[in-house]
Amino acid sequence: MVAKVKFSHISAGAIAVLVGYTSSVAIIFQAIDASGATAAQAASWMMALGLGMGLTCLILSLRYRMPILTAWSTPGAALLAVGLHGIPMSDAIGAFLFSGVLLTLTGLTGWFEKIAGLIPDSLANAMLAGILFQFGLDAVRAAQVDFALVAVMTTCFIAGRLYFARYTIPVTFLLGCLWAGVAGSFGPLDGFDLALTAPIFVMPSFSLPVLIGVGLPLYIVTMCSQNMPGVVTLKGAGYEPPVSASMTITGLASTVLAPFGGFAFNLAAITAAICAGPEADEDPNTRYIASVMAGIFYCIVGLGGAAVISLFLIAPQALVATIAGLALLSTIGNSLSAALGQPSGREAALMTFMITVSGISFWGIGAAFWALLVGMLVNHLLARPLRKTPTATTQTDVNTPQMPGHSNQK
Repeated sequence: MVAKVKFSHISAGAIAVLVGYTSSVAIIFQAIDASGATAAQAASWMMALGLGMGLTCLILSLRYRMPILTAWSTPGAALLAVGLHGIPMSDAIGAFLFSGVLLTLTGLTGWFEKIAGLIPDSLANAMLAGILFQFGLDAVRAAQVDFALVAVMTTCFIAGRLYFARYTIPVTFLLGCLWAGVAGSFGPLDGFDLALTAPIFVMPSFSLPVLIGVGLPLYIVTMCSQNMPGVVTLKGAGYEPPVSASMTITGLASTVLAPFGGFAFNLAAITAAICAGPEADEDPNTRYIASVMAGIFYCIVGLGGAAVISLFLIAPQALVATIAGLALLSTIGNSLSAALGQPSGREAALMTFMITVSGISFWGIGAAFWALLVGMLVNHLLARPLRKTPTATTQTDVNTPQMPGHSNQK
């Protein structure tokens, strides 16, 4: 595999990690703060999350030769940020373990894979396009924050598509970093301690109210808002993901790493799209190398704990938003084309897309789940054959002869 590694694999993996951390690491910090963790425990949380994502990426990508990326549960972290106040750390860890066991059982029983197999490709592509659409918009909006940086990166991207298509994204990213560095857009590098983080084990305890109030909702939002989009992302890219095996691996990782702060792992959607798209590799059979690179980067970042994570936070937001939007541009276009290609399912696909883009949420479950639910319902209803009402035939219609060149139809 080493001989097959391309620069595009390395850059796609690095961009996926950069996007993964910068897009939601602030929510993780809020969850850590709500738990009342010490500084050492906070670093342990970041180490467990980084290693958990990295190892599960490596295991799944190498085993199935697909660009399978995993992630921490972002909606799960948001849930913890508001739900852990006043809860003892040991009870919180017990809830993490409970959720991890439920995730593992979901994979072992295989019921989720059966449901995922019922999703039409047009709806999967529509939901994927809706999930990624916001990143395209963010790249455009970044021009209001740093017009020069966005203009330089966009110009490089267009030139790259014309003259060096294989290296368009990595060259654009490097030029963006260089421009931001010269312009002084990066934050200060002072005060970083790059020592390896020590894991801190917390003995779990189990409280029924906490299991029901935190553990069960953590499992539900992770399944509905994270794993389902992760499955359709890979399906939309043309892969048949090992759903049950992925649920089992991420569930086991959640269970094992829960005492150290690894609260929940799941299939990734947005970062997976970066590694599963043509920008990572023209050959779909070797795009998994990009997710392997991402797994390695996740492990390296995880070993540095919160200190290394801070390095991601100094990157200009305009840089991150622009490179993410440009890296996902081809995937967004291909997904929209595939979703709307068949006229018979176009209405359902459009509704799926628009609900996903809307970002609505009910009962803590995000728009992607509701978009898929509505889309499948509409698709089923519109696909049903319409009943034909028998028309009455009059004696005149039957017996009246037709003149040549004339018809009785009105």
